Amino acid sequence: MSIKENININKLPLHVAIIMDGNGRWAARHGSVRSIGHEHGIEAVRSSVEGASEIGIKYLTLFAFSTENWSRPRDEVNALMSLLVHAIDAETDNLMKNNVKVTVIGEISKLPENVRNRLLACVDRLHNNTGLTVVFALSYSSKWEITEAAKKLAADVQTGNVKLDDINNQLFEKYLSTFGIPDPELLIRTSGEYRISNFLLWQIAYSELYFTDVLWPDFRKEDLFRAILDFQDRERRFGLTSEQITS
Repeated sequence: MSIKENININKLPLHVAIIMDGNGRWAARHGSVRSIGHEHGIEAVRSSVEGASEIGIKYLTLFAFSTENWSRPRDEVNALMSLLVHAIDAETDNLMKNNVKVTVIGEISKLPENVRNRLLACVDRLHNNTGLTVVFALSYSSKWEITEAAKKLAADVQTGNVKLDDINNQLFEKYLSTFGIPDPELLIRTSGEYRISNFLLWQIAYSELYFTDVLWPDFRKEDLFRAILDFQDRERRFGLTSEQITS
């Protein structure tokens, strides 16, 4: 029986998020420059999207580029931006064919204009699709997101649109860039690193964390299925006891 056949489709996580890590180390192991690792990472994205679609995952968030990544060497950043444009052009037709919707979170105003325009055109073209929603986190960091949300909320308090006593978790979430997207139930990080790296800090409060030594360019849908099988073997208590859950 294959890994996929062992998955209980009645216990799927609604939303899976992935920190795609290890492109640089993959390139080093293969005697290549870092940009080659990023290029091979595209196949991992394609395979993960296909796998999530096949089994019925509703949301897949991919951490593609952080606000901190702007501090990387200029040649690497330029290569990443060029690769992003190429990937958008190459994959949009296939995403449309497979009924995949795409959305973006992050400070996309910082992206080069040609990248931003092609990205938004892709989002617009796929807007009415009803299958898997792929959320790309680009120029994103959780501290940036929370700070921006706090600013917007403070402005609404200042203008009287929100009363101080009305502020709670549910209200604050409306100011986050992920509003309308369910919180991830499963967070995967590749490459053997055990860090969250400033990713969805608010949203993963009760996510199950799964770490794998597989470098991102080598990650395939079977690795995603293994993570989901591991998720399905866990007991999610949300602060309750096991006895409370079973009763």
